[in-house]
Amino acid sequence: MKGVVTLKRFLSGPENEEHENREPENSSEQRLDNIKELGQTQVPDFRSDIHCLTISGQIEGHMVLPPQNKTTKYEHVIPQLVAVEENPNIKGLLIVLNTVGGDVEAGLALSEMIASLSKPSVSIVLGGGHSIGSSIAVSADYSFIAPSATMTIHPIRLTGLVIGVPQTYEYLDKMQDRVIRFIVQHSNITEAKLRELMFRTGELARDIGTVLVGKDAVECGLIDEVGGIRDAIKKLNELKAKKKEGGFLQ
Repeated sequence: MKGVVTLKRFLSGPENEEHENREPENSSEQRLDNIKELGQTQVPDFRSDIHCLTISGQIEGHMVLPPQNKTTKYEHVIPQLVAVEENPNIKGLLIVLNTVGGDVEAGLALSEMIASLSKPSVSIVLGGGHSIGSSIAVSADYSFIAPSATMTIHPIRLTGLVIGVPQTYEYLDKMQDRVIRFIVQHSNITEAKLRELMFRTGELARDIGTVLVGKDAVECGLIDEVGGIRDAIKKLNELKAKKKEGGFLQ
């Protein structure tokens, strides 16, 4: 192809030189294909030492959800977290959340892994960080929430066939305590306040719990700060610099 272009330039003269600098016609078609297939055009090449982890839709755990559900499969996220810890070129982790929650044990597993990373981590709730998504949000070293984002705090629910025996309720209580203990340990909210938000009546139709919008999540101590992606990356860079100086503590 290069030889053909050179031959045409030789035969037709310098007026065809400008055609060489023009964008190929099929490049616009390629961009359209990228948008249709991937939802975006090609991102410019840029080598960053920050890994972005997206938690979106419903967190899928031991049960496979229907194909029409937007899911984040925890078995796909776990290798990413291991790679973040092992890769020396990655200096920080940015967690972007827009999730309705999902499998409690899968969410706690991801939360524990994030909390145990040696690399600095920052989370940001965009849209929603509901249910077990709140545990993932607070698992980072520092957390942000967008002004319009929401978080629903409610007790653990079970779906499907439930055996109505005392052991079932004891099991639910233990699972609930695991979630509460983790959130309290990794945020500034008190256990009493968290339980009060979980079991509040009157806010949710046919359910109990609380919806926190933006600054409400900060005021109760669940999230550290209201902000956007710029603030999250700025904070992560600060934590990276502090770790490099030897002053970073989880």
